[in-house]
Amino acid sequence: MGVLPAAAGDDRPPRRHPDPARRTARTPARLGRPVTARVAGTAPAVAGRLGKLDRYLTVWILVAMAAGLALGRLVPGLGELLAGAGIAGVSLPIALGLLVMMYPALAKVRYDRLGAVAGDRRLLLSSLVLNWVLGPAVMFALAWLFLPDLPEYRTGLIIVGLARCIAMVIVWNDLAGGDREAAAVLVALNSLFQVAAFGLLGWFYLAVLPGWLGLEQAALDVSVAGIAGSVLVFLGVPLLAGFLTRRFGERARGRDWYETRFLVRLGPLALYGLLFTIVVLFALQGEAITSRPWDVARIALPLLAYFLLMWAGSLAVGRALGLGYTRSVTLAFTAAGNNFELAIAVAVATFGATSGQALAGVVGPLIEVPVLIGLVHVALAARRFFPEKETADV
Repeated sequence: MGVLPAAAGDDRPPRRHPDPARRTARTPARLGRPVTARVAGTAPAVAGRLGKLDRYLTVWILVAMAAGLALGRLVPGLGELLAGAGIAGVSLPIALGLLVMMYPALAKVRYDRLGAVAGDRRLLLSSLVLNWVLGPAVMFALAWLFLPDLPEYRTGLIIVGLARCIAMVIVWNDLAGGDREAAAVLVALNSLFQVAAFGLLGWFYLAVLPGWLGLEQAALDVSVAGIAGSVLVFLGVPLLAGFLTRRFGERARGRDWYETRFLVRLGPLALYGLLFTIVVLFALQGEAITSRPWDVARIALPLLAYFLLMWAGSLAVGRALGLGYTRSVTLAFTAAGNNFELAIAVAVATFGATSGQALAGVVGPLIEVPVLIGLVHVALAARRFFPEKETADV
């Protein structure tokens, strides 16, 4: 579990060799440094060249989670202090961590290639269906299946299912060697739909559909302006920063310097931001999580099932559509991830900070972070089941 295998994500096309066993694969094993390695038998060699942060990323994430939980439990008033100031309804330290985490990944995007991604109808349509039709429906079904006797937690999970990820998915995708340009397009697309459809879908899944099925109904008070502000801050700011960084960096020193020198130094900042965000997020909710372990376990089961079903199903869809590894894994992570910051903010605003709905949102990252970092490893191992000729290289 300690060593993160070499990922695939270097934008340079793979070199061809007449011997299939010696073909090269595009494998930057860290967020900042492109590394070219042979397919067979080179993961240990590549891992040996990585820094300790990259080699043991899974361990550091687990340590960050434990540290956050311990701080939230042992330091009186820490949660209230961290939540005291916020941006777009999210704690200021978490907001800063998310921005630092997303900026390096978005600075790596080759924005001149976004047009080609936007023209891939198979990718865009499958993403819309998975994120805005199947995703909320799957969470609705799992919430009622696992929590029929706990209406507050059930409602909180349904809200989580409506909030599509626009932040951490960028990092998971990069670690798994997904298509960065495709991730930027899909995240932007999800953001637009989130502003337009979140309130409507909340009304449908909490009031209309339960009424049709003879189930208990709930209400949801959502501010469209609040959601739009959240999207603007957490996607718009790092996206603009990444775009301007690449534009002026390439103009000043050229693409080769930008990608082989500048991004190498900038890359680790994303992992520092990720670990900082995890510590703060779990410190903010540490007492709530550790004081109700049985409730947390009940909430965790449908979340675990949701992540695994959505990720595996979406990867299979990408494989069936012939999207290739890089875009299939991007499709999988964008469909499986959720925007817990938005879900928690909506639950707190509607039902209160100490409500069961808010706790359900809080438990989300407790399950999502270790599960999705595990799925990064699974994705890299599953790469061999995809054709070598990838859509992203065409």
